[in-house]
Amino acid sequence: METNAILGPVATLALWSMVMWVWMYATRIPAMSRAKIDAAKMVGGTGKNLDDVLPPEVQWKAHNYNHLMEQPTVFYAVALALAIGGMGGGLNTQIAWAYVVLRILHSLVQVTVNRVMWRFAIFALASLALLALCVHAFMGFVLH
Repeated sequence: METNAILGPVATLALWSMVMWVWMYATRIPAMSRAKIDAAKMVGGTGKNLDDVLPPEVQWKAHNYNHLMEQPTVFYAVALALAIGGMGGGLNTQIAWAYVVLRILHSLVQVTVNRVMWRFAIFALASLALLALCVHAFMGFVLH
């Protein structure tokens, strides 16, 4: 069994995060220009400060990018631990791919139609996949 196979989903989600970063700025910078915001004169604040200034559909991309910097950090850690520990193949790889596909689907829903219940359902399923990976890592490293 290939114990490094789980690194495929890791690389895919990392790349997807960069796709969302590009998409965020490709929509946000023109929207800031249309709103007559001079970024060079801005001091302090966060992207969240733009929620009341830019159209929601522009900010959805930024919100999703931020989400990809949150829970997926646990995914990266557990997936790397599973790979290093020789448990990154088989079922764990399949679960990791499910997690990544669900996170990409979550992104696409959030940045397009942004239906909260759809997002929540997808997020919950992804969270269950991540929980399974965490349990498998715990079982392999602590209960072995």
